Amino acid sequence: MSDAPVIHFYSTTGEYGCFSNFSRHSVFLKGKQWPTSEHYFQAQKFAGEPDEEEIRLANKPSLAAQMGRDRKRPLRRDWEGVKERVMLEALRAKFTQHDDLRAILLGTGDAVLVEHTANDSYWGDGGDGSGRNRLGALLIQVRAELRAGA
Repeated sequence: MSDAPVIHFYSTTGEYGCFSNFSRHSVFLKGKQWPTSEHYFQAQKFAGEPDEEEIRLANKPSLAAQMGRDRKRPLRRDWEGVKERVMLEALRAKFTQHDDLRAILLGTGDAVLVEHTANDSYWGDGGDGSGRNRLGALLIQVRAELRAGA
């Protein structure tokens, strides 16, 4: 067991609210400006389809998330295989395109970053630590890359 401190995040209003994909920090990817990393992530479920642009233009990240989870839309076949790469791409953009966010992420030192929510046991910790916390793990990876000057 590690003695590293643990930083929990979820709400965009908390001290580490910028770690949330709903935080109002735009990213420039694929030649376009995306209002949030959530917009980009959800839209990539439909890359090359009209749904991609529709989600990019959603007026709130919660709406982009809702649209992205709508299974009436044709989810790309390879999504399960590429979703972590897409999330990593969004996070790399967010934390390299915003100097203030880079400083906050680097300022976490060696802390374990945990998206603390009962709403998600894949990207988050499931609320009780049983989840996979993949968002936290990818943020830790981006932090290591930034530190290494990658």
